Amino acid sequence: MKSWLLVLALASLGAHAAEDGPTPCDNVDDSKASLACSAYNKKTAESELKDAYKDLLDRAKTNFSGEPAKQAKMKDLIGAAEAQWEKTRDADCAIETFEAKPGTPEFTTAQDDCIAQKSDERSEYLQTLANPGDEGDVPEQ
Repeated sequence: MKSWLLVLALASLGAHAAEDGPTPCDNVDDSKASLACSAYNKKTAESELKDAYKDLLDRAKTNFSGEPAKQAKMKDLIGAAEAQWEKTRDADCAIETFEAKPGTPEFTTAQDDCIAQKSDERSEYLQTLANPGDEGDVPEQ
């Protein structure tokens, strides 16, 4: 069941990226192509996460533009949360890759897939913080 969900998550990442043109995730039919696709998905997800993190910091800066102490506190809180999340991500991915032998293509693929999935989930969460109300809610008038 878990592997099926991972396949769906990777397919959605690859499908999203494919909108911009061909990717290494097009026509994955062997372990070498799977390795290239997982590396691409990891890189893409980490880039999106970096953007979401920057957007959240920018929002905090804007929201507390006249309050430098609050800006600094929010920046510290966001940084601490991100550091804790990275530890949790790494621990979760260690569990998911436990049976794979480090240094093998299977391990690298599983590790990259896990990081991509966790990064994508985190990015979505940070986007909800940076852009509250963008989930389709209509503001009250």
